[in-house]
Amino acid sequence: MKNNILAGACIALGLTLAGLFIYCGLKHFADKDRAVTVKGLSTREVEADYAIWPLAYGWNGNDLPALYEQLERVTKRVKKHLISLGFEESDIRQGPISVSDNWSNYYGDHRPEYKYTLSTSLIVSTDKVQLVVASQGKESSLLKEGIIVKTESWNLNYQYNGLPELKPSMIEEATQNARAVAQKFADDARCGLGSIRRASQGQFSIEDDQYQPWIKHVRVVTTVDYILD
Repeated sequence: MKNNILAGACIALGLTLAGLFIYCGLKHFADKDRAVTVKGLSTREVEADYAIWPLAYGWNGNDLPALYEQLERVTKRVKKHLISLGFEESDIRQGPISVSDNWSNYYGDHRPEYKYTLSTSLIVSTDKVQLVVASQGKESSLLKEGIIVKTESWNLNYQYNGLPELKPSMIEEATQNARAVAQKFADDARCGLGSIRRASQGQFSIEDDQYQPWIKHVRVVTTVDYILD
């Protein structure tokens, strides 16, 4: 009789424990679904800290040695112009010289007037970004001497290299903004906001200002899953 009672008690205890485990398991899965996914945004407006400014120019002629000498004189004059604007010699380097034989490349009955075209560029690479900005359109003194220099807008490159120092504060801000959104959701749902279950950082993007390309817009979005209590 005692053995039967003991066996019954063990069975009852086993069923109770099994029920408890099932309940805890169901609650775990239920709690697992009680979560909210939110996004946090952080933006900064920064100024470029480096500029690459190529100034291209060329000359036409039929005497190649004389044409080369002319190009050298023009190069010295353009460099003098840049130094007068405030740049250092160390900011300026010369690009490669390109030679085009116009008579060997033309098609049709009319041969070009000049056999050769020599072209090159002076490239300003500097952290004096505002000086580069202020120097745009100041080629009048060169034009008066018959020297035409070209700066293609897509070749004038303003760069921002401070992203590594900017990242920590932007990620922190984006995460704080995400938590604020999650807290509002939890308040509206009348529940508590728990810990982070999962988080992912989006890619940082740097875009030029449409009208002031030396101004950069930096942006990052974080995605965070919060548990709801």
